[in-house]
Amino acid sequence: MKFKRQHKEELNLNLTPLIDIVFLLLIFFMVTTTFTKENHLAIQLPEAQGEVVDAPDKLVEVIIDKDGQYSVNGQRLISAKLLTLKQAIEKVSQGDRALPFVITADALTPHESVVRAMDAAGQLGFSRLSITSKQAK
Repeated sequence: MKFKRQHKEELNLNLTPLIDIVFLLLIFFMVTTTFTKENHLAIQLPEAQGEVVDAPDKLVEVIIDKDGQYSVNGQRLISAKLLTLKQAIEKVSQGDRALPFVITADALTPHESVVRAMDAAGQLGFSRLSITSKQAK
């Protein structure tokens, strides 16, 4: 008996569609990717111009140094906490919310310290808030 041999087809994998899909994915990711360039803001702080006005007789002045330490009317505080600051302001103002409230901060003072002083003034009810700056030369 003579059997016919079956011809086996050679198995091969066509890579052309696979390569096409990879290139399409590559193009898709290249087009949809956003490249961000980080910019650093150069901030020029304002300088005051004008004549010096006589300061009122009584005011609440909060001075903040470059380390974030507070002084209220020349009296240095032992802590930079909000509660300590509020108590010192309350003591100096003696409950008078109509007094001018002045914040003077060093140029290197952390922003958080200035905001904390503004927050203390707002919580205590001061409405005449001003922030000092250096005079232009």
